[in-house]
Amino acid sequence: MSAQTTRRALAWAHGCLSVQSLGGMLGPVLFLLPDGRQVSPLQVAPWGNDPERVALPEILQELRGEWPCVPFGSDAGRNLPDGWTATGESFVGAGAPHGHGSNTHWDWRACDDGQITMECHYPDHHPIRRLRRRIVPDQGAAAIDLTLEVEARRPCRLPIGLHPTFRLSLRPGSVVIEPGRYDRVWSFPGDVEPGAALFAPDRPWSSLDEIETRDGFTVDATQVPLAADTEDLLQLSGIDGSVALHYRDEGFRARLSWQKEHFPGLLIWYSNRGRKAYPWNGRHVALGVEPIASAFDLGPAVCTDGNPIAASGIATAIAFEPGQTFVTHYRLSVEAAPIG
Repeated sequence: MSAQTTRRALAWAHGCLSVQSLGGMLGPVLFLLPDGRQVSPLQVAPWGNDPERVALPEILQELRGEWPCVPFGSDAGRNLPDGWTATGESFVGAGAPHGHGSNTHWDWRACDDGQITMECHYPDHHPIRRLRRRIVPDQGAAAIDLTLEVEARRPCRLPIGLHPTFRLSLRPGSVVIEPGRYDRVWSFPGDVEPGAALFAPDRPWSSLDEIETRDGFTVDATQVPLAADTEDLLQLSGIDGSVALHYRDEGFRARLSWQKEHFPGLLIWYSNRGRKAYPWNGRHVALGVEPIASAFDLGPAVCTDGNPIAASGIATAIAFEPGQTFVTHYRLSVEAAPIG
């Protein structure tokens, strides 16, 4: 790693949390439920103490929890089917996975008993100048309120998103995805991981609980982890700014809410033992539920072009102007829920 990861932690009456400088990532978080149980819903990748991780991209070295992605995805030169083009706005550095802020160390700012704040300065050539992040535990609840500010260096349009990643147990279907209202489900226009795709590619559906697979079967994609070893993505468009995960074996819900006018999509990342190479090694079982203004993670050149999701009326990029700070608020909380 180019610098030593540092961490800050906070404890309050309803839990404790940790934030790291690398990527500005939040996690782990331990919440205290009203009945006295402790639950920790965010994922921490299992290779965080492996000395070989220093050869990985920075975003993967200590992968965990939740962080902002500006821009979301990357311009990676993928092969896309008809209807998908990569001729929109791009720039030097657009190939960084999930943006510069996901691959560098953030600077600590005001940190006290009630908040952690940090900021990330982008390179001079980048259209974004700076990100600011504020993490505030709700002193009256098992919840955390988060704020992201984005300052532009020059006018630009970028896909952006948030990247909460949740742990899953190994039992298939032990967690149920409970999205708010949405208009449509889209499958990824290609292979997220060669040889590990599950869903029929480049297709729309009306409901997450009935998704066609590549071999012609239908699966309920709300029940996770999936039984198959897979690495795949689905995107919900026109979502109302809310999603919950019901941990049925453990009797709680993790709930995420955000400003739907900023993030009209929700990317669902099924990381289900599908990636076999290091550091994944076929052992990573987690679920990303990621509010986005983006077309999957296809990067600025696709997301600012006439892609099918944008053509359906759903924003896949946000316009930024110098001197106009973009501010968005979101919330992570937990609550008791029935077992089973």
